[in-house]
Amino acid sequence: MVLLDNSSFILRLEKLASSAKADSSFTVTFKRYNGHDRPKPREGKPALPEPEEYLCLMRAQSKSKKISTVVKHEDVPKMLTMYGQFMKSNMDGLKRVKKVKSKAKAAKG
Repeated sequence: MVLLDNSSFILRLEKLASSAKADSSFTVTFKRYNGHDRPKPREGKPALPEPEEYLCLMRAQSKSKKISTVVKHEDVPKMLTMYGQFMKSNMDGLKRVKKVKSKAKAAKG
């Protein structure tokens, strides 16, 4: 997994989305991140200290390509506006799903 800074993450995400448009899909996940890159220790061993401020971990995956970035608390609004612009520009190929009424509802109405 490649750890990028915030602006280059959005640029790579656009490339990932354009390559996935043709034949596959991609996923983006958000997760609270405490800064620790190791698992929690077993019982009886000293625990890892809790951070004063949590971070946000953003990950994107398409087939075997994975990218990620860590967003600081003060940069979250800026990052979400960049992500919103990305979503608006790349969500153009969606098709409207037609709702099918069940036979029971169609008979009543």
